[in-house]
Amino acid sequence: MKSIHIKSIHIIILVIILSFYSCVSKRIIPSVRLEPDESLFMKAEKLFEKKYYGQAIDKYQEYLERFPDKEMAPAALMKIGTIEAILEHYPESINSYARLIKEYPESIFVDDAMVASLRAYYREGKYQEVIDFADQILKKTVSKEHILNIYITLGDTYIAQENPVVAVYYYTLAYGKADALTKESILVKLKEGVKPLRYTDIEMVLELIDDKHLEGLVLYLMGMAKTEEEYYDDAKRILSEFIDKFPDHEKAGMASEQLKKLESLSVYEHHTIGCLLPLSGDYKVYGNRALHGIELALNKFIAQNTNQDTKKLIKIIIKDTGSTPDKAISAIEELYQEGVAAIIGPIFSVEAAAIEAQNKGIPIIIITQKDNITETGDFVFRNFFTPQMQVKAIVSFAVEKLGVDRFAILYPDEKYGKTFMNLFWDEVIASGGVVTGLESYSPDKTDFSAPIKKLVGLYYEIPEDLLKEKGKDKLIDDDNILDTDKKPEPIIDFDALFIPDGPKRAGLIMPQLAYNDIEDVYIFGTNLWHSDRLIEMAHKYVQDTVMPDVFFAGSSSEDVQDFVKRFKDSFKKEPGFIEAVAYDTAMILFSIISRSDVSFRSTVKNELTRMAGFEGITGHTRFTKNGDVEKKLYLLNIKGKKFIEIRR
Repeated sequence: MKSIHIKSIHIIILVIILSFYSCVSKRIIPSVRLEPDESLFMKAEKLFEKKYYGQAIDKYQEYLERFPDKEMAPAALMKIGTIEAILEHYPESINSYARLIKEYPESIFVDDAMVASLRAYYREGKYQEVIDFADQILKKTVSKEHILNIYITLGDTYIAQENPVVAVYYYTLAYGKADALTKESILVKLKEGVKPLRYTDIEMVLELIDDKHLEGLVLYLMGMAKTEEEYYDDAKRILSEFIDKFPDHEKAGMASEQLKKLESLSVYEHHTIGCLLPLSGDYKVYGNRALHGIELALNKFIAQNTNQDTKKLIKIIIKDTGSTPDKAISAIEELYQEGVAAIIGPIFSVEAAAIEAQNKGIPIIIITQKDNITETGDFVFRNFFTPQMQVKAIVSFAVEKLGVDRFAILYPDEKYGKTFMNLFWDEVIASGGVVTGLESYSPDKTDFSAPIKKLVGLYYEIPEDLLKEKGKDKLIDDDNILDTDKKPEPIIDFDALFIPDGPKRAGLIMPQLAYNDIEDVYIFGTNLWHSDRLIEMAHKYVQDTVMPDVFFAGSSSEDVQDFVKRFKDSFKKEPGFIEAVAYDTAMILFSIISRSDVSFRSTVKNELTRMAGFEGITGHTRFTKNGDVEKKLYLLNIKGKKFIEIRR
């Protein structure tokens, strides 16, 4: 135990005396004469108490300069470090603590400074420094309170490093050393710490913990956390294990009650998928195409699965949504009553279907480009390719593979063109590129020479006053307005041109680009360009143009070739992207619902977001936490009369 110097005690007693007499009315306050160092330190303390931090630091610094050998010098350094930490000046704070430790190694503030340094390192985000320095401190003799704070800081640090297993270990160490009041705050940290843990982490966590009661507490907290997050299968397994291992634990009764509630939630047909598709009405052609993909997936999954029970149980229930939201809502109600595990579709009337599925807690994977559809709720997913995905694929290829950073955009003045134009422009900027040219054109025109000339500086509009003057005198003639013998050169200040339009208009635009000498630039389109019609219309002019797509039947991938062959054998035609997306969607859900450890719809939902990546015929697919899809699209270019996959 370190002793406190007599001079320090004198100052403390002095402060107590002054405080006492200040509270007594009509008493004579004795005159107390302070030494210069004591007076200066007291001024700094008063400024600190009033939160005049800048002035307080100045006074503490003055004290250190004038009285470096006085008893309160280390206290001044400690206070400077504390103020800098309050102001979030962590490097300065750490420097003050380090100086205290080095210059005053016998001070009673050394242990405080070490632990405070640890917290400052954490606040600054220097997590490895926290771990290394904590190891040094723990090798020394420090108080129980300091050790408690070190363990808490280490727990926080490992949480920040996304290592919840070790974080929970240190929180349990802190919990074991804490008093009743502090335990409550540590319990909050423990609850947060166990949330990221998976069932497979349990054994690792329990091996680190020596205390049996704490082992049980951690198991219980994990089970309850998984319940709150709707990871019901994990919760069920963890709480069951907790009761088996710790039947006499104080939390065993609450765990049993929670298990009963979970059992009541697990009532549905685990191996059944519902399908919402427009099989009648205006959009039936799309619904039937998707249905063919789903049926092919079911046949494939059953054929490749060796589990006989799964073969018998996996089934799909098909509902026709027509083309009205009301039919989609009614169909979801029917599927809910029939106990489906999840739903594929719809393709249209998606908003109403998404809301209804979310309200009923049924995971639904919608096949749509509709904006913000997954914001409906955490049970709503989307598996389709979006405009954003297309522009990302194009720009990343252009910038990273082709070395292009100057772009131009020629787009139709309608919703489709404007959407792609804005997304493309934003993506170019985000990738460090620049849009040097931008022109729109009317979608009902067939002559695009004016916007093309504007794009490359060849368009000269003659003012009306000049046209009037032309007829009045000889100062202005045809040669002054436009010298047809001297054709101006186009100003092409871009390396790539993006045209977000369909094959019909693109087929008209491409020859006009060549006519206006726009050559030696990369030309990019959208997935709509993946059409034989484009090649038929402008074969000579579309060579080497590039476009993205979610599916390419001509891919060299063995899985794609197998899919195309089986599809042709079954339906006597070649599949398109709708069939392919529906096929992959079904295969993803079949692989989840066929697992023996999936007993809740919420688990289906959670497994979709946990999925690291599904290698399907539409490319590498994963879902983000908000339910939207991430895909690596195909990039195609035209060679001769064929579309060719670009290897990346």
